[in-house]
Amino acid sequence: MNTAPEINESTIEERREYIKNRYPCISDCDMCGLCKVFHGKDPENAYDDYIKGKRSFMDVSADYKH
Repeated sequence: MNTAPEINESTIEERREYIKNRYPCISDCDMCGLCKVFHGKDPENAYDDYIKGKRSFMDVSADYKH
């Protein structure tokens, strides 16, 4: 998978699209587990700070490493 777009080199739309493509909902919660990883949040909500350009992708990802 491609690396996350850098905040200073991308638009909000590009970052949102990256998150949608990286963490697609497959509508099978028992097989996927993404919602559990993101503590019940949709990935777009979990990565809102990244999408808005407030924090890097890696910083936000670190919030969900526990």
